[in-house]
Amino acid sequence: MPGRTKRKSPLKAPDRPYLALGLEGSANKLGAGIIKHAEDGSATVLSNIRHTYITPPGEGFQPRDTALHHREWALKVIDDCLKQANVSMHDMDCICFTKGPGMGAPLQSVALVARTLSLLYDKPLVGVNHCVGHIEMGREITGAQNPVVLYVSGGNTQVIAYSRQCYRIFGETLDIAVGNCLDRFARVINLSNDPSPGYNIEQEAKKGKRLLPIPYATKGMDISLSGILTSIEAYTFDKRYRPEGVADSSEDDIITPADLCFSLQETVFAMLVEITERAMAHIGSKEVLIVGGVGCNERLQEMMGIMAAERHGQIFATDERFCIDNGIMIAQAGLLGFRMGYSTPLTKSTCTQRFRTDQVHVTWRT
Repeated sequence: MPGRTKRKSPLKAPDRPYLALGLEGSANKLGAGIIKHAEDGSATVLSNIRHTYITPPGEGFQPRDTALHHREWALKVIDDCLKQANVSMHDMDCICFTKGPGMGAPLQSVALVARTLSLLYDKPLVGVNHCVGHIEMGREITGAQNPVVLYVSGGNTQVIAYSRQCYRIFGETLDIAVGNCLDRFARVINLSNDPSPGYNIEQEAKKGKRLLPIPYATKGMDISLSGILTSIEAYTFDKRYRPEGVADSSEDDIITPADLCFSLQETVFAMLVEITERAMAHIGSKEVLIVGGVGCNERLQEMMGIMAAERHGQIFATDERFCIDNGIMIAQAGLLGFRMGYSTPLTKSTCTQRFRTDQVHVTWRT
């Protein structure tokens, strides 16, 4: 159960089972999930349904088109979620939705669905910070007690640690997020967006053989990625670059897309490991929890695991069901807040694109 620490948690075991519906749609993934908190304090995932808006290779997803996708699929995703959990909307104790951060139009579309359900079924609303949703689901699934959190996704890159009912940001990106960096480079080399550009970058990187020189840009506890992206893109104009990896008489000198993906991953992930290790040293933690869509990357988990082992620590991570944006993480964080007496009035159920992680009062932890 979240809240497992060496000190007593203010979150008491429920007096009865609680059910929450969580709705996520901050980017191109629309998710709905139902979670149950039982009397013994355990949390059970009853359903976790997701549908992704996928664009053609070389194209990103625009806010307007993504919002239209969410509106088109919302009813089906929620209906499938209820059927899989074998419950109805009348059984819910609250409806949780992503308040932010994220893309404005998709966020508003999902918030509109949440408000409508709230009015139709007379259920309280709970607005949830997307980042805190990732953290709380990661803690619940892995059992991590008080970890340094590396939150890496398409829109966010942060190193986080908990203190005094707040998730404090120790370091973050100064420009673009790591997921955005990988996605944009995938478009440059025309990789498919199915199932995701980051996943296809990872598969290409496994075939890479050359580590090309690109900038390494850590700035204290922060990192910068826009210059790295520009530098790796420049290699695609090099006369040695072969988009299809075609061999010729100077085969040893060829630069392939796999080499570029490998070089980008190795450099950026090394930067993330460095700032995470600094945060671990600062707070004296032996645990690292990786959350967010990029957290699925096996190479990132491997590199972080090596660092943690050298510090006699441990790494915690989840698979794509919980790393990638999903509704169940919103249900989990929302229900934790709801059980502490928090709800969002209908008139305040707006969205905030720049809703920072350290703006949330984490009442359920000591």
